[in-house]
Amino acid sequence: MRIAIVGYGKMGRLIKSTAEASGIEVPVVIDPISKDPGVTATDVCEQNLSDVQAVVEFSTPSVVVDHLKVYTRMGLDAVIGTTGWTDKLPQVRQMVETSSSSVIYSGNYSLGVAVFLKLVRQAAAMLGKAGGYDSGVFEMHHAAKADSPSGTALMLAQSLTDAGAGKDKIVSETLHRTREAGEVQVASLRVGSVFGTHTVYFDSDADTIELTHRAKNRQGFAQGAITAVTWLVGQKPGLYTLDDLISHIM
Repeated sequence: MRIAIVGYGKMGRLIKSTAEASGIEVPVVIDPISKDPGVTATDVCEQNLSDVQAVVEFSTPSVVVDHLKVYTRMGLDAVIGTTGWTDKLPQVRQMVETSSSSVIYSGNYSLGVAVFLKLVRQAAAMLGKAGGYDSGVFEMHHAAKADSPSGTALMLAQSLTDAGAGKDKIVSETLHRTREAGEVQVASLRVGSVFGTHTVYFDSDADTIELTHRAKNRQGFAQGAITAVTWLVGQKPGLYTLDDLISHIM
């Protein structure tokens, strides 16, 4: 398999080395600001992507949709790890569904996080039936992280609203008012070099349950992205999520 990597920061470098260690060729690395000698192209365009089957992208939210226009026009499969763009999801879905591309997107490709999400959904459903529990999400990342809240935190909050336990709205801004009962609040902290910590709280008058995932390094994210691209190539065209991947490999 031959893939392109778009975005050559810390994650892009780790994905490249992980891919090559898995026997995947990476003939194209695209990043408009990188000075690294490993960057062989600086623009996402058909000419630069003509020799690959798929793309793994960890870039910036402002360029994802424009890049996907190129990938879907070319019929390339794509693993999107960039966060902060899902307000454009209806537009992207229409693009993908009228193309021959398979695209998977997730705020976190760690397989441990995938299991964590399932546990949170199960806990929310069980405690929703029991009644009396309020829930919320807290996430902490390194000081250089560009977006807030994290994509993973929003995925966790969505799990709580999907569970049907009386939560129907996600709020991530600072509240200068009393939080409404139907809202799931997502709180964020940016500090130091923390790789990523996510905690979901279930609180009642009797007790508090805390479910936490704590990343020790970025390797799990990179390995998950390579697992995703290996699985994605050969799937039916369409838009996929981490749940689709996990249901096939676990």
